Amino acid sequence: MAKFAANLSMMFNEVPFLDRFAAAARAGFKAVEFLFPYDYPAEQLAEKLAQNGLQLVLFNTSPGNIDAGEWGLAALPGREQQARADIDLAIKYAVALNCPQIHVMAGVVPPGQDIAAYRETFIQNVRYAADQCAPLGIKVLIEALSPPIKPNYLFSSQHQALALANKIDRSNLFIQFDFFHAQQVDGNISNLLTSLAGRYSHIQIASVPERHEPDQGELNYPWLFNLLDQLGYQGWIGCEYRPRGETNAGLGWVTPYL
Repeated sequence: MAKFAANLSMMFNEVPFLDRFAAAARAGFKAVEFLFPYDYPAEQLAEKLAQNGLQLVLFNTSPGNIDAGEWGLAALPGREQQARADIDLAIKYAVALNCPQIHVMAGVVPPGQDIAAYRETFIQNVRYAADQCAPLGIKVLIEALSPPIKPNYLFSSQHQALALANKIDRSNLFIQFDFFHAQQVDGNISNLLTSLAGRYSHIQIASVPERHEPDQGELNYPWLFNLLDQLGYQGWIGCEYRPRGETNAGLGWVTPYL
């Protein structure tokens, strides 16, 4: 049966971030994910996880300077030292928080730049991340982001993600398969789930196109959850959506699974 992790960066925003752990646990979640942990000491976050009986299943490397339009550094030529320092920091948090996987954010390619150079920089930095994480049993993830959400991100398609994963060629490197992004770019989610089985280790969901609870929109989520069961998917499904209203009021879709 599908198992779900609450995304604390987008859900339970009725309360401050550190209070969202308890809110997720009260709602019945056993796992959480979030974008970034770096505003808080790892010890403080570990305490919140332990107090509420929660497992942390995913977070990202640092986005860089968001105000300057950055969304990850791992693909940026000339920023390798900073990108690898961010990877090292993410690994320290993952170890302290017993988190089994890290998403390495690629970054935005400014118009007119040589995308091949950005791609090669990303490949080398993700290889570094994977090699550092392998002895620790940590998986490294890469994620395609749709242009409407993050214009000029290094890659937007699941097919591009697969090509990059093949080029990176590390056994602990997996795809982070976000249905919201994939439906906007690739479509035919069921075919992608089947053809990429074994290559993704984390899934994220939201309604399309609104990015609200996955109980409306153009994807038949109960059918897709059943398909994941048939395919033997054992990973978590992250609820990375913006609630239409108060978070708990919109959790009816997930209650049977919790």
